[in-house]
Amino acid sequence: MTSGDPRTDREILTGQAYATDEHLAVRYRIHERYSRPAVDFQRWVLDVIEWSGDEWVLDLGCGPGTYFAGVAARAPRGRHIAGDLSFGMAQQARQNKDAATFSVLNLDATKLPFPDATFDVVLANHMLYHIAALPDALSEIRRVLKPDGLLVAGTNSEDNMPELDTLARRAFALLGYPRPVPKPTAGFSLEHGPAMLGHYFRAVARYDLPGAFHFPEVDPVLEYINSMRTVREPQLPTDVTWADFISMMEKQISRLIRHFGELRVRKLSGVIVATNGGGFAREYLARLDASR
Repeated sequence: MTSGDPRTDREILTGQAYATDEHLAVRYRIHERYSRPAVDFQRWVLDVIEWSGDEWVLDLGCGPGTYFAGVAARAPRGRHIAGDLSFGMAQQARQNKDAATFSVLNLDATKLPFPDATFDVVLANHMLYHIAALPDALSEIRRVLKPDGLLVAGTNSEDNMPELDTLARRAFALLGYPRPVPKPTAGFSLEHGPAMLGHYFRAVARYDLPGAFHFPEVDPVLEYINSMRTVREPQLPTDVTWADFISMMEKQISRLIRHFGELRVRKLSGVIVATNGGGFAREYLARLDASR
């Protein structure tokens, strides 16, 4: 296997895997079609916090602009800036039909080009686990947030999609490599994220959204796995090809669907909100400060 960690490999993040929204679009489509219960995840994330309508918002790791319309609707009198480390993804975000309300930049989260205390809300959804120098990024996010500003960080649980992890481990074992499969959210997960943010913010809250995929056929499962190929393939042993791995996964999944009628894959994602004086913790922190 490669020596680098594919979760935080800058070449992967700025390269083909995130050059366009092609792979993200596959995953969004599969989530929308096969998830039960059906949930608009972006709407749910944004509604975790209260909006006044005039917030200055920074959308880090914005991808193709998935949150643009939702932010514009909730903060119509605000200022909206978005950025992505991938130049290709930033270009694609500029073409988003809702991009007129956003200034879209090519940004490195560890070196934000904004003055202190600029933003009311920083969105960092499903991107913090990609950052190798995470302490630098969190320090920068804290710096650019206003004292009562909110960090909204969507991420996955370490127990997200355990059935696919089990199938992957079995595939490795059947291919002669009984070794654990690295989990892509180990760097910043629902479980570890609150403690990490607690080093930078006075108050942290976690909100979970459980659900499940229900796959009646094998093709969408393989589509989902293939959409993560560029990130996952470096984790394979050097003499195991991606075709070998996918073939073994297909055989296992097909047998399960024939036997049970579907493949059920449990999902657990959520949002971690952090602040130094606002949102859910405003009253508590104000009382705490007054008592000192």
